[in-house]
Amino acid sequence: MRRVGEANGVRVKAYAGTTGILLAFDIEAGKREDLLGFAISREIRSGRFAGRIGWLQGILDFPGTTKARGELIATNVAPIQKFRWSDYSVYPSTQYAYTVQPVYRSDSSLVTSSNRRLFLEAGPQVVIETQGFQGEDAIIFNRAVASSQAFSRRFPDLDVEIQKAKEAGTLGRKTLPQRALDWLSRGLVEQIESFLAQAEDASWALDLAIYEYHLPRLHQAMVAAGERGVKVRILYHAKEEDDATVENKHLLHTPEIPGATLFPRITTAIMHNKFVVLSRIKPNGCYTPVALLAGSTNWSENGCYRQANVVHISRTPSILENYATMFETLIATRTDRRATKSSINKNNKIPTAPERFGGFSPRSKFADISAIANLIAGAERDVLFATAFQLRDEITEALLGTANDTILRMGIQNSSSAKITGIHRDRTAHFTAASLLPDGLEGWLKESTAKQKGAIRVHTKAIIIDVTSDAPLIISGSHNFSTNASRNNDENYLIIRRDRDVADAYLCEIMRIYDHYRFRFSARERSKAGKPTAPPSLAGDNSWCDDYFADGNLKNLDRIRFAGLTG
Repeated sequence: MRRVGEANGVRVKAYAGTTGILLAFDIEAGKREDLLGFAISREIRSGRFAGRIGWLQGILDFPGTTKARGELIATNVAPIQKFRWSDYSVYPSTQYAYTVQPVYRSDSSLVTSSNRRLFLEAGPQVVIETQGFQGEDAIIFNRAVASSQAFSRRFPDLDVEIQKAKEAGTLGRKTLPQRALDWLSRGLVEQIESFLAQAEDASWALDLAIYEYHLPRLHQAMVAAGERGVKVRILYHAKEEDDATVENKHLLHTPEIPGATLFPRITTAIMHNKFVVLSRIKPNGCYTPVALLAGSTNWSENGCYRQANVVHISRTPSILENYATMFETLIATRTDRRATKSSINKNNKIPTAPERFGGFSPRSKFADISAIANLIAGAERDVLFATAFQLRDEITEALLGTANDTILRMGIQNSSSAKITGIHRDRTAHFTAASLLPDGLEGWLKESTAKQKGAIRVHTKAIIIDVTSDAPLIISGSHNFSTNASRNNDENYLIIRRDRDVADAYLCEIMRIYDHYRFRFSARERSKAGKPTAPPSLAGDNSWCDDYFADGNLKNLDRIRFAGLTG
């Protein structure tokens, strides 16, 4: 959902995802003198918290702040000095009203935290509702990012709590207490459980193709389905007793799923799928698919809680048919990867201009890579992405584009070296970002990885093209856009065009991940250069907005694109 509000020379455009709302601003030239930023108030208009009104908060203040470490500060006191801001403290299927007010200094002196000579002018209001889970597409991202200020504020004594849980024997196989895992899940695990629970009895079927089947909580949901009489079939990764296979075999039998049929996928590569087809069973025994759960999320503690991941539920009939047919193909060719590839080459040809398409690999001659690279190269306004591991050169080149083109490009990647890499608004400049602030900056809480294993932080594989237009395109799934993903592995992905709600759900979350790690890179670079470790302060005058109105500056393009202006 997108909404626009304009008043008193200020424009705000809102993009609503499932658990995030992005706000983009613009302001007339005559109103920029002495502008110190924007104050944003929010009213919750539906749901259990309806009627609550308050100011959005940030962590930056004017010079000379004495606020406590990690303390947030309201934007009417310390305004937002950006033309794009996001609210991630929202709930699905909830209506919100945002009022955006320009903040000015009341005299010519520079503003400091002890000299707040501010006044707020009237501004526009925009009313918008977050997405729910009942439409043709339902999308949820976990919160992940344990290495964050929000996690550190919410769980300040986590190390002590973990030790107590270990001593009491209540931690079990988990690396974190359940309440911390629930916060990191942000409803993702619950949505998987809810999806599985739709299979009520013996007239329903669940077909699961899974790489890592390691989370006892989700296994219990499958056991419960079997106990209800649901027809359960599971195709799982089985590769010469590698770690994933050993754990898959262990959990699949601990305990047994009543009536389930298990199919090991014997492959020298990776059975990398993570999808479930929910079907009704007709009296003649035929299956009619009614919903698909796909995305990037492995059924493991890391996948569901720690790595940034997405679950995408689709109810599009053509896509359901694609996935249901692919599941049968995978079972029939489960010991012959060449036969799988041959079937995909023949029966899953990628359209040159797909509208809604479910794609699979392995396939020959990198046809999927070429098709996706061509879609990226056709961007007219913007390219945003969150990817993992080593990309094929064709994809990298398409994402980066050429210097001084007119495409806004921002992205984040978890590379094969386990470091986060990305590109920011000057297109060709790369950055490598630390995943946390280990020492804590002045005014910031110390962050930690909270006893969690592994080095993968971003596991989402999503690319959105021209998201600020009326015809966005989204590519999302298990596919890593790599050589192995195309040529060797079992993979799947969705391509969806012209669905702004789907695009907005991905937009809000990709920008959340991007902004999180981009800041940590900036902080680390300042530290390496020997510069003060204090985080940046707000400007005491209107110099902060100069770049947003400078021809040729990418901040200017950012403002134009997201605010929905021409140009």
